[in-house]
Amino acid sequence: MAINWFPGHMHKARKEIKQVMPQMDLIIEVLDARIPFSSENPLVPSLRGDKPLIKVLNKRDLADPEITQQWQNWLEKERGVRTITLTHNQRNEALGILKLAQEMTPDHDRQKSALRVMILGIPNVGKSTIINTLAGRPAAKTGNEPAVTRAQQAIKLPDNILLYDTPGFLWPKLSPEACGYRLAVTGAIRSSVLDFEDVALFEADFLRQAYPELIKNRYGFEELPVDGLAVMDGIAAKRRFFGRGGVPDLHKVSEILLNEFRAGTLGRVSLETPAMVEQEAEEAARAAAEKAEQEATKEKGKKKDRSGKR
Repeated sequence: MAINWFPGHMHKARKEIKQVMPQMDLIIEVLDARIPFSSENPLVPSLRGDKPLIKVLNKRDLADPEITQQWQNWLEKERGVRTITLTHNQRNEALGILKLAQEMTPDHDRQKSALRVMILGIPNVGKSTIINTLAGRPAAKTGNEPAVTRAQQAIKLPDNILLYDTPGFLWPKLSPEACGYRLAVTGAIRSSVLDFEDVALFEADFLRQAYPELIKNRYGFEELPVDGLAVMDGIAAKRRFFGRGGVPDLHKVSEILLNEFRAGTLGRVSLETPAMVEQEAEEAARAAAEKAEQEATKEKGKKKDRSGKR
C-alpha cells in the first residue's frame, strides 16, 4: 500500500512558509519521538537553508527511551541542529526550548528586535499543544485529528520571542513505503485515506519482530505467533472477536492494536531506529539504481531496433 496524502491546504502552507522563511532567525521542528525519521519533513532542509534548527522529539513518554537517545545522537550530527525531548504538558521542560533557542542565537539582540522563530511539524505530532504550553495560554487550536491548524499566526512569547505557528503539512509522496505505514500507525494520517486493517497488520508484524515479549505479555500468548496475521488472529481468539461463521473480526482487532499503541497501553515503543532507516535508504538507492539501469538498457534496445529498421 502506497500512502499519498497532500490536501490543497497543505500545498498552500508550503508556499506560505517558503515566503516568510527568510525573515526567521531560528526554526523549530516538532517530531514524534516514536518515529523521528518518518515524522521529519524532507522539505524542511531546502526551506531552512543554514538557519539554526531545534528538533523537538515530542511524546517521549510513549517512545523507547534507549532508541530515543540513539535518535538524538544521530540527528545532532547535522550542522546547526540541536535536539530536546518532551512529554505531554510539562511546562518547565517545554521552556527549555526557549532557553536552547537563545543559546543558538547568541548574536541576536532581543532588546532591539524580537527573535523570530518558526515552528513546523507534520500533523498530529503535538505542535499546537507545545505552543500553548510555551505561551501559558490557549494560543493555538488543538485536536485529536491531524491537520487542525489551517493558517499561520504569530504568538508573543517571553523574552521578546515571536513564534510563528504554521499548518502541519506532509510531503507529496511518502517514501519509502514503510514511512507511510509508520505515520499511519501513529495517527499522523487520517484514517479515511488508508486501509485500517493493512496498517494494523504492519504494526502487528513489526511488534512481533521488535518487541516479542511485549506482544506475548499484553495479549497472553504462550508462544510467539509466526507472523503479523497470526498475531491478529490470536488476539481475536483471546478477546473473542468473531463475526458470522466464527470468522475473526480483524477490524475490531485493528482498532485494539492501533488504539493501544497510540495511547501507550502497549508500553514504550519506537517504530524505527537510525540503523533501520539507514538500511532502508541503502535498499532504496540500490532499487533506484537497478531501475535506472533497466530503463537505460530498455531504451538502448529501442534505439537499436529503430536503427535496424532503417
